[in-house]
Amino acid sequence: MRLFLVVLLVMLEAACADPVGRKIRHVVIIFQENRTPDNLFQGLPNADIASAGRNSKGEIIALTPVSLTAYYDMDHTHKAFVEMYDGGKMDGADRVRCSGRCPPNPAFKYINPTEVTPYLDLARQYTFADRMFQTHQGPSFPAHQFIISGTSAPTADSPMYAAENVLGGTSPANFYRAGCTAPEGEFVFLIAPDGRESQRMFPCFEHETLMDLLDARHITWRYYTIGTNWENVLWTAPDAIAHLRFGTAWNNVIPSPAQVLLDIARNRLATVSWVIPSGQNSDHATATLGSGPSWVAAIVNAIGNSPYWADTAIFVTWDDWGGWYDHVPPPIYNSYEYGFRVPLIVVSPYAKAQYVSHTMHNFGSILRFIEENFYLGTMGYADSRSDNLSDCFDFEQIPLTFQTIVAPLKKDFFIKDKTPAADPDDA
Repeated sequence: MRLFLVVLLVMLEAACADPVGRKIRHVVIIFQENRTPDNLFQGLPNADIASAGRNSKGEIIALTPVSLTAYYDMDHTHKAFVEMYDGGKMDGADRVRCSGRCPPNPAFKYINPTEVTPYLDLARQYTFADRMFQTHQGPSFPAHQFIISGTSAPTADSPMYAAENVLGGTSPANFYRAGCTAPEGEFVFLIAPDGRESQRMFPCFEHETLMDLLDARHITWRYYTIGTNWENVLWTAPDAIAHLRFGTAWNNVIPSPAQVLLDIARNRLATVSWVIPSGQNSDHATATLGSGPSWVAAIVNAIGNSPYWADTAIFVTWDDWGGWYDHVPPPIYNSYEYGFRVPLIVVSPYAKAQYVSHTMHNFGSILRFIEENFYLGTMGYADSRSDNLSDCFDFEQIPLTFQTIVAPLKKDFFIKDKTPAADPDDA
């Protein structure tokens, strides 16, 4: 009897480690940059998208069109969040600092729909979530920590969160070097439960991540990020987790976003993948060349036109709001959670077709979906209190047939592009 139980336990563990039998056997997280639903998805049917907003003077400001490549940027620090949120009134966007060639009412803009047609086509065909909130109230560095672990805390038991991008160092270029291999003198501000950013530390943390849960079950993962010259940028989240950066797991950090396209074509896609764009293929203001929608379409098309389509869930979301106006006040959990809305598109043969989810989601929801789908347990951070995106899927439906997303640039452009990666962030 004892031998039978041992064999049964081994079989159960193997079943948990191997996603065979699950309808979703691959997950791809595409993490774009710095946009809100009001800014990027103007005109999307059935979604809660505003065409105007109120400023701090009580004036109603119409959102007007602007190019994705308009050369100015809005502040998206925690301070900017507090100003725009204004105690829940959502009327402080005009107080947010603008840098570059700033037009009147720079935050009150939406992107010309013709420039983001691939995004709109994906959102119309599959599931779009109009209550997806960034888990945090700040910029990219903490965002990329939340998308791999559900927290930006420096340790498992810390009440503090890394709140901002990394600062310091010996030269301006060091601003982008944000992790355990950053130069001496780098630091990140921490936010306390009372909301003050009075402490700071070197940006090297140590706590559990989703990668660790995957490794424990022998489930493969890869994190695609920009090239070796920028291997420790603030977008490369594993670089800020000591045991990931200095252990064998670092072999799963691939310093080439376009490699994901080759891995799909060569039948080498990991079970879980994070895909981070270069600056020029992101949607980050002043960094983007406007190729972000094509970049995302290239990945989706590569999966959709491959055998992977049958069992893959793709989550396309944006790391923070970028300082752009959005009209929906976020629910407040603590001094740093949650932040403003960001778009979320769920693409899968089992995603609900032509559906808009009005359920509250955050980055922890994506982690929770992965944890439950692969029987991983939870880390105990935002993942443990988040939903599992179940309203975005119908696993009893006839699987959706993939239709290629039309985009100006095709995957070969990104595979062959040897242009040095643009700087990853500037705010």
